[in-house]
Amino acid sequence: MPVKYRQKCFRCRKNWVTVSRGQRFVICYDCQKQELNQEIKDPEMKKLFDIPEDFYRTNSFLRAIKSNYIRFGKLSEKQIEAFKKTAEKMKNAGKN
Repeated sequence: MPVKYRQKCFRCRKNWVTVSRGQRFVICYDCQKQELNQEIKDPEMKKLFDIPEDFYRTNSFLRAIKSNYIRFGKLSEKQIEAFKKTAEKMKNAGKN
């Protein structure tokens, strides 16, 4: 299990974000929300990204994948599978 700690957001410098060792540029959900709320036209990707907002709020990995799709317009198969796997883990954790 990776070591997690809290660090202030690089943009607003007021919100705390839980991060692990590998994260370089730490951004809170509030600062990234504007970027993530852009409309997605591809129906398949729209369905993929249709998960509860709380998942995006608590998991920076899911935010990063969605941000990469918005920025570049596509995702690799590995990114899609990792997104599905992480979202499924969070859904199952919420049921227990």
